[in-house]
Amino acid sequence: MANQGITYEIENRSDRGTLHSYHYKPGYRVMNKGAKASDVAQLKTADKRNLIATGIDIDSRFTIGMEVEKTSLSRGALREYELFCGFERDGSCGYEAVTNILPLVPASEWRNKVYDMMHKASRIIEDRFSPSNAKCGGHISLAVEGMSGADLFAAVRKNAGLIYAIYRHRLQNGYCRWNIRMSSNSDEWTGIPVANRRKYHVCLLRDNVIEFRLPSRFQSVKQMMRRYELMYILVDFSVNNPNGTFKSFLAKAEPTLRLMYEGDQAKVDEIMTLAVSFQKYIKTGKVTEDIAGWLGFTETPRP
Repeated sequence: MANQGITYEIENRSDRGTLHSYHYKPGYRVMNKGAKASDVAQLKTADKRNLIATGIDIDSRFTIGMEVEKTSLSRGALREYELFCGFERDGSCGYEAVTNILPLVPASEWRNKVYDMMHKASRIIEDRFSPSNAKCGGHISLAVEGMSGADLFAAVRKNAGLIYAIYRHRLQNGYCRWNIRMSSNSDEWTGIPVANRRKYHVCLLRDNVIEFRLPSRFQSVKQMMRRYELMYILVDFSVNNPNGTFKSFLAKAEPTLRLMYEGDQAKVDEIMTLAVSFQKYIKTGKVTEDIAGWLGFTETPRP
């Protein structure tokens, strides 16, 4: 059995396949622990730095969680899945499936097993079965063992411009538009409605977790896989290369961007150019002409 590596199976719990009221879904399963040597055998030394050896088992230092919002669920699809901790009603969209705490790992047998869980949940994830609309979001939570949420927030902020560029259409969405420069300075909260202060941020800071609320809805398994890959690159580079340049980060991310945009290099180049402008805005507050409209300015502000 040890040679087969880690396995993910349902728990045969009816509550995990039942629709619950908002915030009343079952607790998360922690799935980033207990992998075996065969699950990570092909990893390069640089990638193994993101693993934690615990005796004969291996844990992932990085974790990810995702929220799949839908306007309706495919008939008969509401049941227990390995991928999801449960289902609940969502005020902005209708329904929400929330993943367990998943390992965030590089290309490997372990990652393949995460992808297998996604494929098994295709009747929930795929829009052709369970549709969504523009009101739905695709929140993504990230955590790193040994780092506080504040430390991870500060590290990721240095490279978040790419996330802004990809999901720029949601920068004016009321559910994810606050603290738009990802500031940890309390003065930045001035003017934000009290009801939104603790939740509706571009990236929400929690005790040991950060939650990107900016990503758009999940519409396919393939899309979820690409986002998973992008988030691994973001966390790995931000945490392990604290002095790395944004240009170097974009070079690391470009192959995944090509997959996301199905080989459209012109689109990839556009996204990377916008990412540089958004990163400059996050760092300095400077608004350039190419991003002014996405930030809600009718014209480029004067210096």
